[in-house]
Amino acid sequence: MVDRSIAARTQVGRRPGRYVLRGVVTAYLFFLVAWPLYLVGRNAFADGFTNLNDILTDPDVTHALRLTVVIAVTAVVINTVFGVGISILLVRYDFPGKRALNALLDMPLSVSPIVVGLALVLVYGGRDGWFGPTLEAAGLQIIFAVPGMVLATVFVALPLVIREVVPVLQEVGDEQEQAARSLGANALQTFRRITLPSIKWGVIYGVVLSLARSLGEFGAVKVVSGNVLGQTRTATLVVEEKYLNFDKGGAYATAFLLALVAVACIIVVSVLRPKEDR
Repeated sequence: MVDRSIAARTQVGRRPGRYVLRGVVTAYLFFLVAWPLYLVGRNAFADGFTNLNDILTDPDVTHALRLTVVIAVTAVVINTVFGVGISILLVRYDFPGKRALNALLDMPLSVSPIVVGLALVLVYGGRDGWFGPTLEAAGLQIIFAVPGMVLATVFVALPLVIREVVPVLQEVGDEQEQAARSLGANALQTFRRITLPSIKWGVIYGVVLSLARSLGEFGAVKVVSGNVLGQTRTATLVVEEKYLNFDKGGAYATAFLLALVAVACIIVVSVLRPKEDR
């Protein structure tokens, strides 16, 4: 009886602290995430659908939106393929320099995107870049062209798939993979039938995060793109251009579309994910 009364008093004492903590976290997320996004949406529709209609009928803006989607999808495909491969390498194999590689993968999260863009210019720039003159002599332009924008986007979103897949691989272990190999399955069959189904939701979440990050990339893309109207201007650069030119309605509408796509992806994945995996 004494132990039960002590436990009951302890639980009662914890409840106020738990509610206070929930309130602090909720307020933090509200003012940092929900409220700013709400204000973007409210300002985007301040004049009804006029702002949205204006940007969707502007050929330069629609080109920027299409280019943004192309770059983001290309970057996501590249990061998914290499991200899954690197994750398997880190979890399933031991090799010299593994810790250094693991630490290097977090560099895109710590380095400023502006620095990333400048580094790409120094490597692939047409005049002073290490490989730029050679590539341009072969007819390949990287900087101030779409390939450079894809490289910049791939770099900034590189760790997102890996950091979602690695914990899942560590959790599921390799017993089933070893059993499949012992029964005669080759590497491709083992990956397709055993590994991939077990890491499916980790890959999906990594893809969603990578897509959202790729759609919203600004700093690195601005450095390597040249921001040429109708050629290398993405949606994020459109937001900056319109805001600086006092077309705030167009800036809010474009930003709203970018935020809407990212939020919609996360909501769809959360709804479709099985309850036992949540």
